[in-house]
Amino acid sequence: MLSAVILAVILVEAEGWLSSDLLEEWPRVFGAGADSARGLLTTIATTMITVAGVVFSSTLVALSLASSQYSPRVLRNFMSDKGTQSVLGAFVGIFAYCLVVLRSIRGREDGDFVPSLAVLGGLMLGFVGIAVLIYFIHHIARAIQANTILAEVSADTIEAIDNLYPESAGANGPLTGPAWMEATQCWYPVLADKTGYLQSTDADALLAFASERETIVRMERMVGQFVIEGVPVLSLLGRSPTDDDYRALAWLYAVGRQRTVEQDAAFGIRQLVDVALIALSPGVNDTTTAVMCIDHLTAILIRLTGRNIECSFRSKDGEVRLLTPGPTYADLISDSFDQIRQNASANVAVLEGLLASLELLASGTTDIARRRVLLEHAQALAELGQASIPDRRDRQRVEDRSARLTAMLRMNTLEDADVGTP
Repeated sequence: MLSAVILAVILVEAEGWLSSDLLEEWPRVFGAGADSARGLLTTIATTMITVAGVVFSSTLVALSLASSQYSPRVLRNFMSDKGTQSVLGAFVGIFAYCLVVLRSIRGREDGDFVPSLAVLGGLMLGFVGIAVLIYFIHHIARAIQANTILAEVSADTIEAIDNLYPESAGANGPLTGPAWMEATQCWYPVLADKTGYLQSTDADALLAFASERETIVRMERMVGQFVIEGVPVLSLLGRSPTDDDYRALAWLYAVGRQRTVEQDAAFGIRQLVDVALIALSPGVNDTTTAVMCIDHLTAILIRLTGRNIECSFRSKDGEVRLLTPGPTYADLISDSFDQIRQNASANVAVLEGLLASLELLASGTTDIARRRVLLEHAQALAELGQASIPDRRDRQRVEDRSARLTAMLRMNTLEDADVGTP
């Protein structure tokens, strides 16, 4: 809108740059009286602000539909959609442009000034508004489709995984929290100053903070977890935090009312699982959408193959300075599949989709601990299929597939009996 106002001012002032010969040579382009120019701009302005209202209404309808049919967690994707934001900005900007140009038009009684170039610009922007409206109708029709919503959530989550876990397994080596707790007990808490979800942390700045003060910073809560005011969110080794430390650390982590996916890949997984659960509910009973959610969850989990995601440490100048807990592979697999499996009783398509996902994940990892996790889920699916599927042929299909998967997983885990958790 600000750009449209600036453009209007520039084109009004540029009227003096046009030669009279040009105006006489193109009378049908630049020639317009004060009344006709006002009428044209008034029509465009009225139309644009009316259409902007329609766009707002359509967006609210889409938000309501997405919240009820998919999940309230996906509303953030709609609200941050660049296409809808650009459409609203275009209509409001054209309206503001027309207002500025209208203010500059004067009839004979006021000095007879008609900014022909600016009026022509308003006409061109009117055609732009028509094109934007056509784009918006197509865009909003696509935006409320299940495949578009799931693809956007999946893409955001994969981008977060690439940013959060760039290292291959073994590059830095996972370091479990209990070992550090037993080795050193002099941890001083840094209390949260408000209640909400831990949305993000600045790991590089925390590393620099710890190095500057010659201490170790330990994250007590993972990004995405709920933080309560007065409860420790960080801890410092061997150093009681001062007021200056509190002020410095307050800028290095963010607590807000809702989770965000940028540093919280588990939240992206949570959104897809919520959509799948609503699809599997008796009131909706949309098996296809649930299977699509499983496909996108598989694409996310495949991205984790070979990456360090467990509790790890970061060092500077050869000394450990930052301990950052993260969700384990078992946690993310459970977040992805447990609730879907629990709500997929007797649903053959969903059970087969989960087994296919586990099979694909198993083929991509040779880590024994991770294969044990997948084996546990395969066994749980086999038990559910045997207990819940009434038809013999359908039950046999699920049993055969789970038996092949279990055999493949057991082959490389060197386990001949039941396996434990990693």
